[in-house]
Amino acid sequence: MIKGKLINLRMIKQSDLDELIPLVSDTLEKGEFLNPNMINEVMYRKRYQETGFWNEEFGMLIITDKNGRLLGDISFFKGVGYLPGYEIGYSIHRSEDRGKGYTSEALKLFSAYLFEIKTIHRLEVHANKDNTGSRKVAEKCGFTYEGMKRQAVFSRGEYCDLAIYSMLRHECPSFTEMIKG
Repeated sequence: MIKGKLINLRMIKQSDLDELIPLVSDTLEKGEFLNPNMINEVMYRKRYQETGFWNEEFGMLIITDKNGRLLGDISFFKGVGYLPGYEIGYSIHRSEDRGKGYTSEALKLFSAYLFEIKTIHRLEVHANKDNTGSRKVAEKCGFTYEGMKRQAVFSRGEYCDLAIYSMLRHECPSFTEMIKG
């Protein structure tokens, strides 16, 4: 477990799946910027059984408050296969939990952790150009705006532009610094 000031990050347990599946499938709670896709529960559970949602190409941790209440998740994955590094995605599942600093702390801790355990030089965050909340999180966490990827994703019936942010290894505080706070 990675302990922050507001949140903890931890591996997903099988017992989390019964709460997590409805949260990641709730099309209303996803907000206006996340794709409203529902997940296939059978495939989701199978993927968990096969990997525990952690391997070389993909990893996901649960974001909880200090009482252990599930707030959201944060993950890394290979964006473009031929580029070194990972893309990071994050989500706070309930609207009443957004805007409280949970995502910013999770992104800072997770980025430092990935640089600690992976031989990568670069992390990226992609955000819908109109998602000012997600863009502010990336900037607050030290990610640098690189540009706009035009009409890069299809979401909610239209093609959307994505703002690209990156962080290089030397720009990230060390994991030890982050957990000592």
